[in-house]
Amino acid sequence: MNKQAMLRIKRLQQEMIQTQKEIEQTEFSATSGPVTLVMLGKKEIKSVVIDKEFEFVDRDDYEMIEDAIVALSRQLISEIDEYTEEKMSKYTSMFGGMGGLF
Repeated sequence: MNKQAMLRIKRLQQEMIQTQKEIEQTEFSATSGPVTLVMLGKKEIKSVVIDKEFEFVDRDDYEMIEDAIVALSRQLISEIDEYTEEKMSKYTSMFGGMGGLF
């Protein structure tokens, strides 16, 4: 590879790293009933908020809250995966053809 091609690859690598950092800090949120979950792009839960107006009447309410947290977590992980794929596809398509060097 010539020097210009190597510089281009290095620049793209830096862009890819910056894009990954931006994805990791992006906040994703979803709500189900009285539960709102916020997750960072690095798939770390930032917050779980239960509406203060929600009144727990019986044990089923606790189970509903638990189920909502699990479902929202799965939903956000899926959204993060899609978002990451969209943002990183530019790089994976370029570097994927380089014999797994990246």
